[in-house]
Amino acid sequence: MNTHATKISCREVSKTFIQKGTQHIHVLENISLDVKENEFLVLLGPGQSGKSTLLRIIAGLEKPSAGQALLNGRQVEGPGPDRSMVFQTYSLFPWRTVRSNVEMGLRFKGMPSGERRKISQKYIDLVGLGGFESSFPHQLSGGMKQRVGIARAYANSPEVLLLDEPFGQLDAQTRYLMEQEIVRIWEQEKRTVIFVTNNIDEAIFVGDRIVVMEGKLPGRLHTTYTNPLPRPRSHDSLPFLELRKTITDATELTL
Repeated sequence: MNTHATKISCREVSKTFIQKGTQHIHVLENISLDVKENEFLVLLGPGQSGKSTLLRIIAGLEKPSAGQALLNGRQVEGPGPDRSMVFQTYSLFPWRTVRSNVEMGLRFKGMPSGERRKISQKYIDLVGLGGFESSFPHQLSGGMKQRVGIARAYANSPEVLLLDEPFGQLDAQTRYLMEQEIVRIWEQEKRTVIFVTNNIDEAIFVGDRIVVMEGKLPGRLHTTYTNPLPRPRSHDSLPFLELRKTITDATELTL
């Protein structure tokens, strides 16, 4: 697989929402961005910087007001099985077990139960939830719920995984653990990943490349950093701290 091929392209993407018929809110302005195949790219910015809207446009959940988003050179017209999204909220069906939640996309595809079970077990094991197949969401911790969401996303075999602040609701210790886990899972099952966060340390820990967005609307690209740090990474290593200072200093007015 050519890991240098362009997987996703955003070409001068702008987005304006119209509220109450007359009020125009400019959320994105002239966003141009390429994402390589199997790259782990981070969109970093504060709240109200348009990063989640950009992710939703790539997912096909929103349409740009101008410009276009391309996947494999074809314009994104709507959601598709080639993309899976993990949200900040857990988005699990509370009346279904871990296995049943992971299998939902496969069930919609009409896949036979035996094949569904084989695939779901693979990804349940991959995210470290072996033994919890029959548990319900109310029996799981926050981190475990997000593991279910990640397993469900991977089980659908997408080309692109889109994560919208997936660890934003977790406590600091669980968040750090999940950062380690998402990198481990990605290294075992490579996908093109776009990961949205407002946390500089998290961005440096997980990302191959960090795209910083300005801290006000309309959202624009501020600076892009290629992350030179080898994996595994340590939050308290000198190179990590130096990169964090570089990003913090450059974005002082916008983050």
